[in-house]
Parts: sequence; structure tokens; C-alpha cells
Amino acid sequence: MKLLLLILLTGIGGVAHSQVIVPVDSHKADSLGAKGKKITPPTANLNKQYDFGDLTSYILHPKRKTDSLHKNSGITVVPNIAANPTIGAQLGIKAVVGIKLDNDPNTLLSVGATSASITTKGIIYFYVNHNIFTPGNKWNIQGNLVVAKSLTPDFGLGIGRYVEGGSATDKVLADPTHTGNSIHSYYFNVREKVYKEVEEHFFVGAGMSFEVRRDITLKDTVNNATPLSVYNNRHGFPQDHYSADGFLFNVEYTTRDNPNRAYKGIYFDAGVRINQTWIGSTKNSVQFTTDLRKYISLSEVNPETVLALWNWGSYLAYGTIPFLELPGTARDGSSRSGRGYTSQYFKGTEYNDTEAEFRFPILANKFISGVAFASMQSANDEQGTKLFQVFQPGGGGGLRVLFNKATRTNLALDYAWGKFDNKGFFLNLNESF
Repeated sequence: MKLLLLILLTGIGGVAHSQVIVPVDSHKADSLGAKGKKITPPTANLNKQYDFGDLTSYILHPKRKTDSLHKNSGITVVPNIAANPTIGAQLGIKAVVGIKLDNDPNTLLSVGATSASITTKGIIYFYVNHNIFTPGNKWNIQGNLVVAKSLTPDFGLGIGRYVEGGSATDKVLADPTHTGNSIHSYYFNVREKVYKEVEEHFFVGAGMSFEVRRDITLKDTVNNATPLSVYNNRHGFPQDHYSADGFLFNVEYTTRDNPNRAYKGIYFDAGVRINQTWIGSTKNSVQFTTDLRKYISLSEVNPETVLALWNWGSYLAYGTIPFLELPGTARDGSSRSGRGYTSQYFKGTEYNDTEAEFRFPILANKFISGVAFASMQSANDEQGTKLFQVFQPGGGGGLRVLFNKATRTNLALDYAWGKFDNKGFFLNLNESF
């Protein structure tokens, strides 16, 4: 029975939807203030919590006594196993690491993640991302590297609203029947941003991002038979390749207490991306993005009982963005928004997603927790639909398995559903926001 439980927990993703998409940015993390500022120490007693490491130790060494002075490793490694109609069966490995770079209590956890996987439909996907805090949180360095032979589902442009009238290509671009198309390509991304704390909790940052797609292929024998080809023809993009290379400028305010699973605090990031042809971008553009999160702990006894609120939006101010880089479902920094829908199911030049999630412990030792969540997405289109004119709901619930109590790393297993017969399991490490 012990062996069965271990296999179940490590292989639970066998029926889960894995969104084979590129992280838009590193996972966000936060500062608690400048070096020397007094902070409140954590109130959680880790010795009373039970995580996956404790379970593994009990299975392999059932007679070994618990060492209350043992310091847990900040590394979590899990199989990356999944299956769905888009990607086929997936096999790989995923690892997350959390470490503090010095003993200063003000220095927040630095986190990193990597994953490598392959699927039965020929998708090969590798990424490394990092979010590093230097001693005292003076600097925050975020970035990622992605190399992928990818498959991207395409369900058209807009929020799923059927528009009367319009041309034949308008209907193809909107894809009101949501039939979907599979787009294959080679994808490369290098992104790096550096933030400097200028006031307590407040950072300013700058960086660059290079997104390159090559050998884009899809089933379109007549040109204008798919949303991608219609969009490319209208906006002057080549059908088989593009580059989106630009400068990043951001401001950030944060009081979150943990980057992996916050119990309290606020996180806000606002940024502008400026793509320029003179550094290699196919088209010029200016794009604004906002990310606002609020965490409210509802219990002093169980601080992990939390109401979490999130709003993420992206808005084109000038120019043209490649079709596969448009903001939409799961195009946020951690690629987790809009659970219940396939990645980029809804998208537009303007997009906004609002979510609420209730998180609560189930077992007294915090090994198993639960969540319930709901979301509302909105986007514009090229047939006259404005942002916030039409909303598409999603929702669901899930379980959390505490994988690493020292870093608050959870295995997240969610069942979510939306409209247009969208539903499925989603497996990930850590919370969606």
C-alpha cells in the first residue's frame, strides 16, 4: 500500500492536461523590504507539517525517527507525465528549486525551474527560468530560456462571440465554431529583466526579450483557410516565420510573503514592451501589461486558508503583434490563467482575465489541501467586439499535495471547465498565482 501511494502521487498526471506552451516570463517573486528592515518571522511550525519528502522517507525508512533539526532541501523533482488530444502522451521531468542567497532575514527566496519533455506527437520542449534575489533584495533578476519543437492549438481571434455579417475571411479569423487548428513550429525564446529596489517594496526594472518562430506549418492548402493565415495576410507577416524582439520596462510593488504560495500581501507589476525592427523584430509594436494580485489570510490558526484575487491584462497601444504572441488564455507570466480552456483559446490585441481562488487545508498536517476557483476572460476582435463587452467564464476545484514545506512547493491537480465543451485536468507545481 505504501508503494502504491508513492506511485499514485508521482504518476497522477497521467490523465492531466499539460499545456505545451512557452512561459511568457519567469515566475514572479517578491521583496520584503530593503536590507536592515525588520520583518515578521514565519509563524508556521514546519515540524508539524508533512510533505512528500516525509512520505518518501517513511516508505523507504519506516523505522527511522523524525529529526526535528533536519533542514529540508529546497529542490523538488517530479515526473512530467500527461496526456491530451492536442499533444498526445507526454513523458518528461520537472524540477523546482528555492534557496536564499544569504542569512539576512529580509532576503526573499530565489527560485528556479526547469523541465524537459517529449510527446507522442513529436513535441520536444525544454526550458529553464530563474527569479533571483541578491542579499537584502537589492536586485531581482528574472529570466528564461526556451527551446521547443512545439504544437500550438489555434481557435481563432476574439472571445468566442459569433458576429453576424462580415466577409468569409472574417468568419475564418473569428472561428465561431471553434474547430481548432494545430500549428507546428520551432520556437526559441531568451528573456532577461533586472529590477532594482528604489523604495521599500517598490522596484523598477528593464530588460529584453527575443521570441523567434521558424518553420511554421499548418494544414492550409488554399491560403486564408485558417485564422493564422488570414491574420498574417491582413497584417503583413510571413506565413512560415517571425521574430518578436523588444525592450522591456517595468515597475513592481510587492509585499507578498512567499513567491510559491503566498498567505498574505499584494503584488503589482506594470510593464511596457517595445518591439523594434532594428533589433530584429518582424514588426514594430508597443504593448502594455498589468498584473495585480491580492492575498487575504482568513485564519490565524491556519494561515494557509486564503482568499486569492488576480487580474492580468495586456493591451496593444501601437503597431502589430504576431498572431501566436497575442495576449490570451494562459499567456500570463506563468502560463496558468484561464484554467478550463486550452492555451490561447481566447485572444485579441486587448485581453483581460480576472480570477478568484479559495484555498484551504484538508488534513491537519497540511499534506493535503483543497482549492475552488472561478475566472472571467474578455478580449476584443476585428469584427467590432470591444474589451469587456463579452465575458467567458471558467471554474473548477482541485487538490494540493505539499511537496516541499520549506519552500511551500505544492503539486497542484485541478479539474476545470468552461464553455464550448472545454474541460479537463491540469497538473502543475505551485499555485496558478
